[in-house]
Amino acid sequence: MTRPEKLGFSSERLGKLDRFLASRYVEPGKIPCAQVQISRRGELVHETLLGQADRERGKAVATDTLFRIYSMTKPITSLAFMMLVEEGLVALDDPVSRFIPEWKNLGVFNAGVGPFMTTPPARPMQMVDLLRHTSGLTYGFQNRGNVDAAYRKLKIADSYGPDMDAFVAELAKLPLEFSPGEAWNYSISTDVLGVLVERISGMPFQTFLQTRIFDPLKMSDTGFQVRDDQRPRFAACYNATATGGLTLQDDPETSPYLNTPSFHSGGGGLVSTAKDYMAFCRMLGNGGVLDGQRLIAPKTLKLMASNHLPGGQDLTDLSRSLFSEATNAGVGFGLGFAVTFDPVKAMLTSSPGEYYWGGAASTAFWVDPVEDIQVVFMTQVLPSSSYPIRRELRTLVYSALVEP
Repeated sequence: MTRPEKLGFSSERLGKLDRFLASRYVEPGKIPCAQVQISRRGELVHETLLGQADRERGKAVATDTLFRIYSMTKPITSLAFMMLVEEGLVALDDPVSRFIPEWKNLGVFNAGVGPFMTTPPARPMQMVDLLRHTSGLTYGFQNRGNVDAAYRKLKIADSYGPDMDAFVAELAKLPLEFSPGEAWNYSISTDVLGVLVERISGMPFQTFLQTRIFDPLKMSDTGFQVRDDQRPRFAACYNATATGGLTLQDDPETSPYLNTPSFHSGGGGLVSTAKDYMAFCRMLGNGGVLDGQRLIAPKTLKLMASNHLPGGQDLTDLSRSLFSEATNAGVGFGLGFAVTFDPVKAMLTSSPGEYYWGGAASTAFWVDPVEDIQVVFMTQVLPSSSYPIRRELRTLVYSALVEP
């Protein structure tokens, strides 16, 4: 690990970050553990390790603890899809029905609880709609209306349910919530991208990720299943309680992640370590290459990290989602992650062009191309809206950056 002062950070101020997480969250039992990795210019400058990965068994969090990263799977899947775009096998404005013909006649919800009354969309769903969540698809957990309820009834996007072909066949029975491109709604769109990666590449989705991303980046602990050799390092996952405590949500010794899934969720199915995910972030921060292994070209990555919301709008303008991360003004959405284009409007301590996302168990990452900083945060607390820890983490990290 590089001395922080060598790369513009204050060791004393980074110590405040650790003390804040300990006193505010870990010691009171609001979160079980905290692991933070901060990298700048390709070098790790700080790592925080606090608390227990498994409170029931008294296991401390360690540098190689394995976490459920849930929606931090999405940027990886999106990158996989963009690798196929680079190869000329698919284009961003291609209709999704080119590779999912089952969806050629999808309609937009008008009324009903099933059978539904629908109207034709203003235009077909395009690949870019899946990447930026303007597809008209949804998540059942949002619970706003009849389409969300239908998702719940059919158990859409159950990571241990149907295979990929069955998944898209089930979705073909349901209407879109809105015409593609008309709104932003957090959804199972990235799971659909996983199906597309499989169909377009001609190899199983999990094999594509392994051979084209994980192996080149030496992400040896990242996958859709906890291997036997990883079980001692697998963290427990907890639900936050109304009184500020924790209850066990997923026991690492009986977790579904110990089993081979029939459906490999591109939207939320991966487990990983901070070290592995930092390798992914460092690759992004380095223009698509790490240790001589190029995954994607700088121009493609720049396109991914630009705001693609129609008309240059931000999430507060376009979002119909109840998802807690969609509340920031000055934040748009790129091809796989949120993009901060106006930190003042967002009231975020960050840089213009910073891109980021998080997972349901309160994990998070961001990449700052201006300051050449990458940050990975790991814990295991559902839901991610329990505490403002991600915003606080940004403030504390940037307050420790004292030199350009």
